[in-house]
Amino acid sequence: MNTKPDVSTAAATLWTTGRSARADAARPLALAQGLYFAATGIWPLVHMRSFEAVTGPKADKWLVKTVGVLVSVIGGVLVSAAARRTLTADTAALAIGSAAALGAVDTIYAAKKRIPPIYLADAVVEGAIVSGWVAALSTGRARE
Repeated sequence: MNTKPDVSTAAATLWTTGRSARADAARPLALAQGLYFAATGIWPLVHMRSFEAVTGPKADKWLVKTVGVLVSVIGGVLVSAAARRTLTADTAALAIGSAAALGAVDTIYAAKKRIPPIYLADAVVEGAIVSGWVAALSTGRARE
């Protein structure tokens, strides 16, 4: 018999038991982030012309579509977790990590003038998302 604890199960249990205030605080944020990611991810898939009108012309449309699909999938996972009330530590890590990564890429490459400055608007949104998660995860800490 394997007595080694399953880390992902332990994280999920820790998130949902005794810390429901955090999950409750994070639920609207997960839903909002999920909807934002789904919308911005799907946009270049359904109307590349308007996407390029806002973000500038793209040389590698396949890459834009690939990123769009991935961001949409993350959005779908976050919407699903929020709707089913199944937010876990893994879900929070996905949400925070993806927002931080996208925000960093936006900031670094806009600063290098590799992508248009409009991407800095997304970086601000991604920063707000990360800040929201930090606040949500801090909920209830004083009681622990």
